[in-house]
Amino acid sequence: EYFDIITMLRNRVPNADKVIFSTHVHNDLGLAVANSLAGVLAGARQVECTINGIGERAGNAALEEIVMALRVRKDIMPFTTGINTTLLNRASKLVSNVTGFPVQYNKAIVGKNAFSHESGIHQDGMLKNVETYEIMRPEDVGVNATSLMLGKLSGRHAFRDKLESMGYVLEEEAFNDAFKRFKDLADRKKHVFDEDIAALVDDGIMRGHDTIVIKALRVEAGTGVVPTASMTLSFDGQVKSATVSGEGPVDAIFKAIRELYPHSANLQLFQINAVTEGTDAQATVNVRLEENGRTVTGKASDTDTMAAAAYAYVNALNKLLVKRQKQEPEALTVAR
Repeated sequence: EYFDIITMLRNRVPNADKVIFSTHVHNDLGLAVANSLAGVLAGARQVECTINGIGERAGNAALEEIVMALRVRKDIMPFTTGINTTLLNRASKLVSNVTGFPVQYNKAIVGKNAFSHESGIHQDGMLKNVETYEIMRPEDVGVNATSLMLGKLSGRHAFRDKLESMGYVLEEEAFNDAFKRFKDLADRKKHVFDEDIAALVDDGIMRGHDTIVIKALRVEAGTGVVPTASMTLSFDGQVKSATVSGEGPVDAIFKAIRELYPHSANLQLFQINAVTEGTDAQATVNVRLEENGRTVTGKASDTDTMAAAAYAYVNALNKLLVKRQKQEPEALTVAR
């Protein structure tokens, strides 16, 4: 049907050969990518799409799926995009970090399980010939084919090599900070995976210029205990502390932040995801705040879920401060 629509337009619109027809498809029935490709086959030469397929309602056509479909199936779609596909995985993670929407594990191309093989028959087939189950290579989309696992004994050279293989190029000061936090993490986790390192580096980048900083946090919770959070914050040259109780540990933490730094922002989203498997996995927390039409998303990762929640909320508050400053009108001057 979509093929017929584009074909009809190209046949009926005057001077159709002098313009570029574009597709703009939403994913309400899960057919956004299929319809976009049908449009290309019908003569459309521009596809409006988004990383991870984010968009209104069920989302838009996913850029990474369209790009790789065109690359893999050149036999029936002999078109090129000029996109560096090795950056697709990094772009996907960047969009996920900024928006606060995690990528589903079974998402095509950029999902965590896109190149995973668990069942015995699949693993046997992969060992004999990778093309049995993979029509593209992981490295084609920026996923490392092999993973060098790091631990507490790993040195600076191995850590820098890992960062570069993941697409991170850090200045010396940023690298030193990341390496210090990596060693701290390695003391708490037996194995540090690529996902841990990505979360660690991204976390440092997002919180590197915060005005409001958590200096200390202690949380008490459990059966028969009133959940309580004791927190110390620093901001504007001040250091303040408070102890607040709540309906649960997270509620107590957020109330403590609000008491120490009063604000009118409303919490729109609180989301927790495990970075890797295991009980020692880091938790990544996303927090979305809204204030007077301004919406911001904060994100943080830590092996302590409550600490990650606190860092994420404060990260969102810091972003809100930046938005406030950008939208404040400049002071008026009187001409003389």
